[in-house]
Amino acid sequence: MRRLVTTCILCACTAAVGCGGGPEIAPVTGVVKLNNKPYKDAVVSFQPIGDKGNPNPGRGSVALTDENGRFTLVYDNVKPGAVIGKHQVRIFTKFGVEPPSPEGGGESAPGEAPIRIFEPIPPEWNELSNKTFDVPRGGTKEANFDISSKASKKN
Repeated sequence: MRRLVTTCILCACTAAVGCGGGPEIAPVTGVVKLNNKPYKDAVVSFQPIGDKGNPNPGRGSVALTDENGRFTLVYDNVKPGAVIGKHQVRIFTKFGVEPPSPEGGGESAPGEAPIRIFEPIPPEWNELSNKTFDVPRGGTKEANFDISSKASKKN
């Protein structure tokens, strides 16, 4: 009988630890393209959206794209993946990109105004974003985003 009680207590403790471990995370990978080309150095941010039943679904996930535009989200700077459920998506360039100069130079001369940083990703994908993505329970390798910049539409 004593062994049965001990076993039950151990099972209950293990279950409690497993349940209290935080939100459920699933792996998320994908590709960011800008004007139909893989986009390097894009910061991809997923922020879980709460609802009445779960107003605080957990922390966001973030990733940086490689030279092929590929990314793997990381939750809480530790675990690969994102919280299962609906997320607000924001994508922006890591440090911005300088616009091309007709003279070919990239730095301003002493006394001149500093060069403005150009963000090729439109604001509706970053500070004005209302883009969303649903992370499924099993995760996904299809979190793909094909962004068109307004500048390319003028050409």
